[in-house]
Amino acid sequence: MTLTDATPPDHRRAGVAERSAALAALFDPTTFRHLEGFGVGPGWRCWEVGAGGTTVVSWLAKRVGPTGKVVATGLDPSWAAVPARPPVQIRLHDVSVEEPPGEGFDLVHARLVLAEVPDCVRALRSMAKALRPGGRLLVEDVDLALQPLVCPDEHGPEHQLANRLRQALRQLLAGRGADLAFGRGLPRLLRAAGLRRVEADAYFPVASPACAALEATTTRQIRGELISAGLATAQEIDRHLVNIASGTMDLAAPPMISAWGRRM
Repeated sequence: MTLTDATPPDHRRAGVAERSAALAALFDPTTFRHLEGFGVGPGWRCWEVGAGGTTVVSWLAKRVGPTGKVVATGLDPSWAAVPARPPVQIRLHDVSVEEPPGEGFDLVHARLVLAEVPDCVRALRSMAKALRPGGRLLVEDVDLALQPLVCPDEHGPEHQLANRLRQALRQLLAGRGADLAFGRGLPRLLRAAGLRRVEADAYFPVASPACAALEATTTRQIRGELISAGLATAQEIDRHLVNIASGTMDLAAPPMISAWGRRM
């Protein structure tokens, strides 16, 4: 779920670790299932685009072993708690404007990256260009319009409040020009980038502690904007956070669309 750039930097930093852990808990199993299906193994050359945490990079490093390579790139490598060691290389890189950090990759993967890139078409072409013939590209992003409710089972005032605040978030994002239906377009974008044998699926987490953690972090990070825009009061936001902490709400995360294809 995209957050606005207007969120105060100290608040963003305060929620980064919690947000990263929640996203990993929610979506790593799906990502790893796809990567296992591709047969990622010893000697593979992999490019992790826009890395925002260690879990996928670590998984890839274990699979490719000492004969492989994992290049992890992004605009902010501060997520890496320790210096990179073989087979992992960490590089500052802007996928929207720079050439790929190498070529002949067996795998290129990007999760929750492309919706943030100004020219995602150019970025996808760059990622596809970096693949060897037969190499795989896996891109994953959410679709906020596909399932707009944070409480699909709305049956009380606390659920109504949660869904109203989710609608407020959607208004904020739409006001920034965000494509709330970005995820569903990934297969089309992969074909436009020249990839073949394109497939896609979706994972929709409906209730879990990680969903609650992600909702709490997101709410705290956009608190100021919701109030400034007149979309919610401080009291309503505080009440929602208390409701989340109670553990009695079934909170959903947006569906994650995974799309993949081959360079022929």
